[in-house]
Amino acid sequence: MQSQIQNLKSKIIPSPLKPGDLVRVIAPSGALRELEAFEQGVSIWRSRGYRVEIIPEIKDRWGYLAGKDETRRSQLAAAWNDSDCQAILCARGGFGTTRILENWNWSSKTDKSEEEFCPKWLIGFSDITALLWSLYNLGISGVHGPVLTTIAQEPDWSIERLFDCLEGRPLAPIKGSGWGSGVASGMLLPGNLTVATHLLGTPMQPNLDGVILALEDVTEAPYRIDRMLTQWRMSGALSKVKGIALGGFTQCEAPANIPSFNVEEVLRDRLSDLGIPIVSDLPFGHEAPNAALPVGVMATLDAEKGTLSLE
Repeated sequence: MQSQIQNLKSKIIPSPLKPGDLVRVIAPSGALRELEAFEQGVSIWRSRGYRVEIIPEIKDRWGYLAGKDETRRSQLAAAWNDSDCQAILCARGGFGTTRILENWNWSSKTDKSEEEFCPKWLIGFSDITALLWSLYNLGISGVHGPVLTTIAQEPDWSIERLFDCLEGRPLAPIKGSGWGSGVASGMLLPGNLTVATHLLGTPMQPNLDGVILALEDVTEAPYRIDRMLTQWRMSGALSKVKGIALGGFTQCEAPANIPSFNVEEVLRDRLSDLGIPIVSDLPFGHEAPNAALPVGVMATLDAEKGTLSLE
């Protein structure tokens, strides 16, 4: 199955969703704590006409995780293999998704011919980056977008954008602050900087040749952002990237009373000499708005206009 997927000519885009479709909620990462926000997120999906099925173990807790690794793997496998399920909704992020990927193989869960293979949407961000990038390695597109505990905080246009993305309608460009000039096109690879950094050098690290990286983060002090970006530089991971789109780096202030750069200064210091188009302050990340971004589709980054457009 692995070779069958890789031999396909382009990224596999799951079929558009439509009201009435069954979507399954799983908790592959951190333990669910924000019950009211979670219920609000479920209500939004149901108000759009979707049948939302929530796993019975949704409130399980094992330390900071939403259950033991094998339980969370089983949830993912059951949703992935359910032919009636058209999309997988992640309850929240946090930490733990990389743990279930340690003994995971998507191809072993899809023992079907190329003609029978029907991938489904997986939606999430933050710690869900690991799942999205793992699917990207197989050529399958997911959506970097709000999880169930955050979607109710989104402005109306962002919620509409998520459903436009999933239901097959075109997405408008998003606008930020361009760093100078230059235009680049490539496969869009959005994710959380911290999670993505911890995938470097593992089997989950994607081929970064020619991609447009779209990165965001939260609650990381400037020196930690510096440390991660320096790792990207020294590992050579940025050497063939075509452009970098930067979303929100929120609550990333320096500790009080300690000399420091601010996060904007760190980003410019570590990235501005790469000789590629960069756009910052784009509306995606941990604090609303978190504009939905499909993974593994062609995108254009314009550093003069400050825009990220999907093709």
